[in-house]
Amino acid sequence: MSNIIRWEPAREMMTLREAMDRLFDDAFTRPLSLAGSNWSIPAVDMYQTDNEVVVKAALPGIKADEVQINVTGEVLTLKGETKQESETKEKAYHIREQRWGTFERSLVLPTEVVADKAKADFENGILTITLPKAEEVKPKTISIKTK
Repeated sequence: MSNIIRWEPAREMMTLREAMDRLFDDAFTRPLSLAGSNWSIPAVDMYQTDNEVVVKAALPGIKADEVQINVTGEVLTLKGETKQESETKEKAYHIREQRWGTFERSLVLPTEVVADKAKADFENGILTITLPKAEEVKPKTISIKTK
C-alpha cells in the first residue's frame, strides 16, 4: 500500500522563494572566492562588436605589472598576484574581506580573435582588453545589384 501525498503548490512556491532569498543573501554577504585564502575572482564583463571582443576586469588595488594576460586558442586567461600589506601586531580587525595572493580567471571567447593584435589598457583598477576578431568571422556586407 502506498501513501498518497497531497501536492500543495503554495508550499512548493514558498520553498522556491526561500531558496532564491538564500541565494540572493549569499551573493551579497559572502565574497566570491577561490578555495582557501586565494583572492576573490575578478569580476568580468565581456561583449563583442562587429570587429572586436572586449573584456573588462575589475582589479582594484592591483598594478598593471602584477597581471598576466594569455590567449590560447579560444581561451583568455588572466593571472596575477596582489601583495598583502605588512602586518602590524597592533591591529585588531573587525572585518577582513580583502583577499591577498594569487588569482586566475579563464574565459572562453565567443569567437576567433587575432591575439597578436590585442590591446590592453589599465585605468582606475579596470583592465580593458580589446581583441580584434579574425577576418573570417567578421560580418560581411553583400550589396544587391538591381536590373
